[in-house]
Amino acid sequence: MADKAYFYGLGRRKEATATARLYAGKGKMTINNQEAAAYFDNNQALLAELTDPLALVSKQNDFDITLLIKGGGVSGQVDSAKLAISKALASINDELKSTLSKAGYLRRDSRTIERKKYGLKGARRREQFSKR
Repeated sequence: MADKAYFYGLGRRKEATATARLYAGKGKMTINNQEAAAYFDNNQALLAELTDPLALVSKQNDFDITLLIKGGGVSGQVDSAKLAISKALASINDELKSTLSKAGYLRRDSRTIERKKYGLKGARRREQFSKR
């Protein structure tokens, strides 16, 4: 770990993209130059979900994390950040990678919103049928 300044990971979910940098530190998390709690309005459920990969490998207080998140909503941002942190942790060593992979944290959720089709009001919604 001494040869690198930080470990990098990229995560995507829905329309959100997150990049994570893990520095040696004491567990401080910064998102878009704000404290993580301030960024998610002290929502403890989101903050707990964000730190799930760190808790799984017992590294909550070993790294300072800097996240840069763009696009999407809150749910997509949390999931993309979680994937980015997991990928950064997996780059540290293979034991962490296998642990995170078995828990499903390295799998990208590829579900996105279906596009609107021409002639329809939405992706699948049609105009209401009128018999008369």
